[in-house]
Amino acid sequence: MALTDADVQKQIKHMMAFIEQEASEKVEEIDAKAEEEFNIEKGRLVQTQRVKIMEHYEKKEKQIEQHKKIQMSNLMNQARLKVLKARDDMITGFYQLLEPKVTVRCRQQDVEIVQAAVDKNIPIYREAVKSNIAVRIDQERFLPSEICGGVEVYNDNGKIKVSNTLESRLELMAQQMMPEIRVNLFGANPNRKFTD
Repeated sequence: MALTDADVQKQIKHMMAFIEQEASEKVEEIDAKAEEEFNIEKGRLVQTQRVKIMEHYEKKEKQIEQHKKIQMSNLMNQARLKVLKARDDMITGFYQLLEPKVTVRCRQQDVEIVQAAVDKNIPIYREAVKSNIAVRIDQERFLPSEICGGVEVYNDNGKIKVSNTLESRLELMAQQMMPEIRVNLFGANPNRKFTD
């Protein structure tokens, strides 16, 4: 039985429809597979970069923490040095007064330290000034325990005072730095002739 042209055309159309259907399904399958592979690769890259970023910031955080510890250690050392210097600066109070009798006031908890500093500084003062000095630590009136430390040195009658406490030094520095702070905060004033 021979096929007519119409039957052949019909079979060809049917085969073409079948091939197109197969090709369309294959394209969808390839697209789906490509999309899936793209999403997997994208997720892998995102995860890799996320890990890198987290490692970077953890490293930065550790560096900052280490820097903070170093700064804190430096500040503590500076504070210790200032305390030691303040003890030795008691002799400065003696030099400023140049009195034969002086009274030293300190915090109650610092009496032993101050006594040791006085005992250490009297011979140095005698050698430098070629004069004797009598030093009494005031056991009745102490500096407030809230202050950070230091001493106040008075002449014999208590009318002249040399304050050598951390707070008085800070107050003095604040007054001395006021012009600089003013310029930093508000800028230079062309109308100001004096900077104090």
